[in-house]
Amino acid sequence: MAKLKFQISVSLDGFVAGPNQSEEHPLGEGGEQLHEWVTNLAAWRQPHGREGGEVNASTPIFEEAIANVGATIMGRNMFGGGPGPWGEDPWQGWWGEEPPFHHPVFVLTHHEREPLALEGTKFTFVTDGIESALSQAKEAAGGKDVAIGGGAQAIQQYLAAGLVDEMVLNVVPVLLGDGARLLENLSPDVSFEQVRVVEAPGVAHLKYRRT
Repeated sequence: MAKLKFQISVSLDGFVAGPNQSEEHPLGEGGEQLHEWVTNLAAWRQPHGREGGEVNASTPIFEEAIANVGATIMGRNMFGGGPGPWGEDPWQGWWGEEPPFHHPVFVLTHHEREPLALEGTKFTFVTDGIESALSQAKEAAGGKDVAIGGGAQAIQQYLAAGLVDEMVLNVVPVLLGDGARLLENLSPDVSFEQVRVVEAPGVAHLKYRRT
C-alpha cells in the first residue's frame, strides 16, 4: 500500500537546519554538515549531475528512501524565495532548470501562484492546507508513495495530523545549538515503533513506522 513517508538529516540536538536561514544559507549556519553523508554518495551525486562518490552502508538507505516515490510535498521554506507574495518575478527553486525530483511536487504556501513546469518536474502551489496537498499528491503519484521533502514545519504538520506512515531520521553527530527543530509541537499521542537502525560513516539511520 502507498505510504506517506519522509527521511531527513537531524543533528544530535534535534535540528534539521541551523540558525539564520537565508537565500545565502538555505540550511542555516552549519546546516550543511547534516548532509555531508549523502552528498558524498555516488547514488546522490549521479541524479544531481555530479561524478564520483562513495558506496557504503548509507547507499541502500538512500536508495530505499527515494524508491517508489511518485510525488513529493514540501513547505514554502524548502522551495525557497522568502515569505510573502511571490511577486512579478517569482523564485524558481534551488535546483535550476532540471530539478532532481522527476515527478510532481506540491508546495505548501499561503500565497497563490500558477504551477511551475521545469524539466521533468512540475511544481504545484497549494494554498488550502496539508490534506489538500496530500490528496493531490496521492492522485499524482498513481499508487506510489508520497514523500515529504521538508522542512521542519511541513513535517510537523503531517506528524501532528497522524498522517505519516514511515520516517527515517539520519542522525549526524554534530550540535547546531539553534535553528529549525524537527520534533516540536507534537502530542504524545503521535506514536511510532522503531524497525531498523543502521550505522554508517558519519551518520546513524533510524527507521520508524507508525503504530
